[in-house]
Amino acid sequence: MNFLDKVRVLIWKEITSELRAKEMLSSMLVFSLLVVAFFGFALDADNNLVARVFPGILWVTLTFAGILGLNRSFVSERQNDCIHGLMLCPVDRSAIYFAKTVMNLLLMGIVEIVTIPLFFVLFNYSPPVNIGLFIFATFLGTYGFMAVGTFLSALAANTKSSEVLLPILMIPLIVPALICTVQVTKVLFMGDISTLSPGSVDSMWLFLRLLGGYGVIFTVVPVMLFDFLLEV
Repeated sequence: MNFLDKVRVLIWKEITSELRAKEMLSSMLVFSLLVVAFFGFALDADNNLVARVFPGILWVTLTFAGILGLNRSFVSERQNDCIHGLMLCPVDRSAIYFAKTVMNLLLMGIVEIVTIPLFFVLFNYSPPVNIGLFIFATFLGTYGFMAVGTFLSALAANTKSSEVLLPILMIPLIVPALICTVQVTKVLFMGDISTLSPGSVDSMWLFLRLLGGYGVIFTVVPVMLFDFLLEV
């Protein structure tokens, strides 16, 4: 069995566990839907106002929904020392990290598929013209967020106050990714990029490259350190 097959088996284990418990997805969806409803009724349907605040509100909602789910990512493995069973499996420890990251990405993707269209509906705001680029930027931002969050979730799960410690550790590290994602989203909501000023387009591509570099760095570093982390 090669590395990808091992990761696939672990991902199926994660999916089965989530389908049985329904802890992470339900809490993430309920939180994000509540925030969408609150902001949708609290803010007037003024397109100028919405254009200014939409990227920030969108990513604040997704960020805290993601943190809420990540808090449960490794806590369940610590119950009854299930994590030691995973560590005894004949797989590389990085496979556990990749399986957890992919599972968290899947859950976050479901939340985004449900939440983002509701934002457009309740705010009475049109999706960006370059929808493909918006999806790509959302994926890059979500991946960087989850790559860091999965690693720190494993670290915080060793403590008694993981729910408090995880946001404290995570938010400073994900700020660069969030800033880049919000800036890209802001430019995309200005209109078709072919009609925007060269400065806005250049800044958007710069932030996209930074997002890509962020994702690469925070994939390599957790893979290198995850084996040591599980031994703590």
